[in-house]
Amino acid sequence: MQQPPEELPGFQPDHGDVVLDVRSLKGLAHPIRLRLRSELASRGPATATQLAARIGETSASTSYHLRKLAAHGFIAEDDTLGNGRDRYWRALHRTVWQQEPSGHAEQELSAEFVRAAAQVYADRIVRFADEVEAAPQVLGEQWARSWDISDWGLDLTPEEARQLALAFHRLCAPYHHEAGQQRPGSRLVRVQFQVLPSPDESLP
Repeated sequence: MQQPPEELPGFQPDHGDVVLDVRSLKGLAHPIRLRLRSELASRGPATATQLAARIGETSASTSYHLRKLAAHGFIAEDDTLGNGRDRYWRALHRTVWQQEPSGHAEQELSAEFVRAAAQVYADRIVRFADEVEAAPQVLGEQWARSWDISDWGLDLTPEEARQLALAFHRLCAPYHHEAGQQRPGSRLVRVQFQVLPSPDESLP
């Protein structure tokens, strides 16, 4: 795995954070694999059957993608769990980071990874929106009032856009979720952030 640019806030290699290289991009650039790796990193070890139920895939499909993740070094079997029949998998990295691709091959893989991530993020928003009416019953009144979906059109230079993204990383870094270390009264909250330059340079 490559070393990240020094300015990335929140990157902690001693906590299991890694930057994707060409080989690892090839193994992770798939929406199902992204979801599986995220589930294991945020919720802890699980079996293929358990993961299939969580993400709405078949056990066969889930097992296939778990093997791919293992082959590329993202997950490993957890020998401390299971009864000989159930194979538990655990994430080997807390978070994965992508940096600027170099070369045509890496650019293609990076684009594939971005498309897979975009699908995962979009699906996550749609699932929440489909269930938002039941939020008070499922999450409780306080959590049902805590969510936010916002969109802004900002007038930024390239450097300002980069600084905005870095500032958001710095803002989120202290709250990073650690599997198995949840504080009383807290829950896993998915925060998604995109900086998407418009092809049209002029503001409406």
